[in-house]
Amino acid sequence: MKSPPADGHAHRRFAPTALMLGNIVTGCSVLAPAGMLIELSSGLDVSIRDASLLVTFGAVMLCIGSPVTAWLTSRIERRTLLAATLAILALGNAASAFAPGYASLLAIRLVMLAIGALYTPQAAGTAAMIVPAEKRGSTIAYIFLGWSLAAAVGLPLIALIASHHGWRMVYGGIGVIGFVSALLLAWRLPGGLMGAPVDLKTWTDVGRNRLIVLLLLITTLQMSGQFVVFTFMGPLLTKLTQADAHGIGLVFLLYGVFGFIGIAVATRIVDSWGAYKSSLLFTGLILTGMTGWALSAGIYPLMACSVAIWGLGFASTNSMQQVRLVTAAPALASASVSLNTSVLYIGQAVGSAIGGVLYAGEWLYGSGYVAMGFVALALSVVMLTKPRQAPEPAR
Repeated sequence: MKSPPADGHAHRRFAPTALMLGNIVTGCSVLAPAGMLIELSSGLDVSIRDASLLVTFGAVMLCIGSPVTAWLTSRIERRTLLAATLAILALGNAASAFAPGYASLLAIRLVMLAIGALYTPQAAGTAAMIVPAEKRGSTIAYIFLGWSLAAAVGLPLIALIASHHGWRMVYGGIGVIGFVSALLLAWRLPGGLMGAPVDLKTWTDVGRNRLIVLLLLITTLQMSGQFVVFTFMGPLLTKLTQADAHGIGLVFLLYGVFGFIGIAVATRIVDSWGAYKSSLLFTGLILTGMTGWALSAGIYPLMACSVAIWGLGFASTNSMQQVRLVTAAPALASASVSLNTSVLYIGQAVGSAIGGVLYAGEWLYGSGYVAMGFVALALSVVMLTKPRQAPEPAR
């Protein structure tokens, strides 16, 4: 790793916030279709399930793009790389606002996300370069706060704006925010930051590390379970409880606000509790929320409360996964964190595809129980990764 220039200290104080703001743009770019499936379906004259393929196919592209772009760009200076990635996300969102139809919107999304896939893992790896080792956990959790804000502020706004002004206005707004974020990151992130080159041996070493493999499995199971429901949360609430646009927006707001609270708590406790205990707590909260959703399906107030509990864990678990991967093998962090992002999107693709089959088949009540099964498996694997205690010295 190449050290940043000596005059970068003032920049480094604000750099984590600049990286976090970039995750807001990334999160909104990835999650936007889930917040306006009904408007996309109506505006593009396609079914809800077809509109959901923007999530599924986008997740597949993100899954492929994350490790490939990590390999292709590992020798590029981080400020240039991350600022350019945000600029491309901004351009893609702006172009989406003018897409003439479904096929062109899908094509723009796939190209945009193929490149945007590298932002979140590389932002986490960059954070590890600009803070002391003892602050890495809380800093990475703070940077992932951007995803919580994308859900807490972005999704409710997306649902609200789309219902009143259309989906094109949503994409245009994300594009403007993306350009501003790219400029801010280029201004505040120190120059000269270089990560460890990623080569074939790096991927081999990752595959041989049992802890890393188990952590990647946890991410896959967690995200698969959540996206069985999350992708179709709006349409499910409409069909099960007759919720209108404002009711759906309120549930997204609860999901995001409690996600923000969860990640704020995680940021405070991870350095003292440790990432394992924190991960156990927040995965348990997701399972509790998913169980509540399944058992209370059809009762709007109980479903909304369940989503709030679920929200406490959704972003926190992802940030804990990144912390654990970075600390498990710092030398492999660029590759392992990019793979974590990749399997996260595998989970999104698997979950949204299963959710699509369940929704199309009118198995609306069953989706919650399928989601519970995935998250319960994830919690079981978390328990398998409990750190071994060092033996006490002989007396």
